[in-house]
Amino acid sequence: MRSENILVIGGTGKTGKRIVNQLEKLGHNVRIGSRSASPSFDWHEPENWPNTLKGMDKVYITYQPDLAVPGARNAIEQLVAMAKSASVKKLVLLSGKGEREAQLCEQVVINSGLDYTIVRASWFNQNFSENFLLEPILEGVVALPQAEAQIPWVDTDDIAEVATKALTEDIHNGQIYELTGPRTLTFKDAVTEIAKVSGRNITFIPITIQEYGDGMRKANLPEDFVWLIEYLFTEVLGNPELSEVTNDIEKVLGRKPIDFSEYAQKAATTGIWNQTTVQVI
Repeated sequence: MRSENILVIGGTGKTGKRIVNQLEKLGHNVRIGSRSASPSFDWHEPENWPNTLKGMDKVYITYQPDLAVPGARNAIEQLVAMAKSASVKKLVLLSGKGEREAQLCEQVVINSGLDYTIVRASWFNQNFSENFLLEPILEGVVALPQAEAQIPWVDTDDIAEVATKALTEDIHNGQIYELTGPRTLTFKDAVTEIAKVSGRNITFIPITIQEYGDGMRKANLPEDFVWLIEYLFTEVLGNPELSEVTNDIEKVLGRKPIDFSEYAQKAATTGIWNQTTVQVI
């Protein structure tokens, strides 16, 4: 395998940092796309994107905070145009399973004329240890809407491994992969498993979406963040497509996906759920 120059946008994030690690182990030249990198990459500063794209063969794209937010499609269109001008050969886009708005962004990549792979992921296991569900876990009370939603939680290690394959193997060109874990769990199921492996008492309380939104606003969270969470809990968790379990991870990697229980046991050994302060990555 020849060494290639690969830009990983969001290279310090949940999937990006894992992809960077895997690509470097394979001997590729990796450029991290983040605000703190040099050259820097910021979704709000497109004038700097050509510097980040210069000399890159392939690009992994993860859009923050989500492809469904207003302005995402325009940003992806700009990025794709600049990538073509920079002679980038392939794009791998991280998308959301069951997110209809995200599929508009996917079409920009699909119709770009470049080689591409679309990676649609279900909700991450790591939301409980590296994202917005960590704080309520630590507080011992998790109150969430859509309590009955069956979610095929997927591990970011699996997402990263699939994305790395997509970036480095031509056989994945033109493919759309939908990544899920091997089974579905409700929020209560997941919290129960975390409580068991961490040796803690954690209460799950089902609430309405209205109550959840009101709570976020009372906590003075940014309105765009509140909008996104409300969208995810209504449009995405309310979409029956999300609950479908796929075999795409096994198809690409030749093994079963990581189960939520395996993730929970591994995360518990780090002490992440037994700390006294929140350290969201």
